[in-house]
Amino acid sequence: MNNAFIKLGNTDLETLAAYLRSGRVAAPYTSLQLMRILPAGLSSEVLEGLVYYDSLGFSAAQIATILELVEQDRRNGRSDEPPIDLVTSGPEAPGITNRDTSVVVRELFAHARKSVLVVGYAVYQGQRVFEALAKRMEEHPDLDVNFFLNIPRPDRDETSSEIIVSQFKQRFKQTQWPDSSRLPNVYYDPRSVADDAPVRSSLHAKCVVVDLEHVFVSSANFTEAGQQRNIEVGLNIKSEWLAERLVKHFRHLQAEGLLVKAF
Repeated sequence: MNNAFIKLGNTDLETLAAYLRSGRVAAPYTSLQLMRILPAGLSSEVLEGLVYYDSLGFSAAQIATILELVEQDRRNGRSDEPPIDLVTSGPEAPGITNRDTSVVVRELFAHARKSVLVVGYAVYQGQRVFEALAKRMEEHPDLDVNFFLNIPRPDRDETSSEIIVSQFKQRFKQTQWPDSSRLPNVYYDPRSVADDAPVRSSLHAKCVVVDLEHVFVSSANFTEAGQQRNIEVGLNIKSEWLAERLVKHFRHLQAEGLLVKAF
């Protein structure tokens, strides 16, 4: 089994199988056929897999059947196994088939239907990381999206908290969010920028909750390095109970004024 196929999310597996069966992806396989339907970071690996199976004499329909069996095996997993996926970033050792952080995050964002909660410590290259979410927000105007982010104050910096927050807002809108897209609601911990140094703290949590059903908790920041290059570990969990508890926690902090709205 080609590892790239295993790394694909269920929706990507279904999409690729459908394209193979319809002839929209066909031998001789090319990267151009895959770029429009798969994450950029996996399309080259998937292409190698398709070429490999083609060299063994597998037809497009037979390869589609392989993909469908992988997806079906996931959905019909043994009942004694918890609905938890191990998700990692960074270099891969032979034989490792963990889900990839950037793929999982993209899949969660791309298929959100009702709500998205994003909690993050550091955000860089956000226009790329949040591209799928911004697109989903445009497609679904009622999608409720709330960010809880850290606004850092550099050591020995004496800038007023109002200016630091204003600079953060401007930077997020101009460089961390896709251009001309609807903005999420963004909240922060006012202690992180407090003028009184002894009370400062960081909003250090990193997680995503989608539709009060899917929970992704990870060490990875919302950066290109954290999503792809650094060695990071996370868990993707399907649990309504856990999702509701996590969302309720941040909503309660917000209601008590412990987290305040930036915009």
